[in-house]
Amino acid sequence: MAEKRTYEVIFIIDPDADDAEVMRLTETTQKIITDQGGSITKTEMMGKRQLAYELSHKRDGIYVLLEVDGSGAEIAELERRMRVNDRILRYMTIRVDEDRRRAQKLKDRRARKAERRTKPGKAQVAEPETDAEAEAA
Repeated sequence: MAEKRTYEVIFIIDPDADDAEVMRLTETTQKIITDQGGSITKTEMMGKRQLAYELSHKRDGIYVLLEVDGSGAEIAELERRMRVNDRILRYMTIRVDEDRRRAQKLKDRRARKAERRTKPGKAQVAEPETDAEAEAA
């Protein structure tokens, strides 16, 4: 079995679609992923937003974000099906596991450096609090 990887899939649905159709498209994409052996860790309905530029004579679209764990085969099937769906204006898939691993490594390194800065370098000698303690020493 191939290594499990993490992907973010974002797609833009035609703004003329009603809520029921948006839910149906989202559930269909989730079913494609799970049928192919992947798992969905997060689904975020981002709602209707203005597009940066006009797509198919549309100025806005409904954004949906999925976070998927899988081998990559399910992503290939999902993209194939999105390509032929007229209601999906655009889609993009990004592999994020390597970036997250790199970010965690940098975060750990920064934490170790900060810990070293806060630790005293040499043993500090305690100052006597009273004159009697100073004479006894």
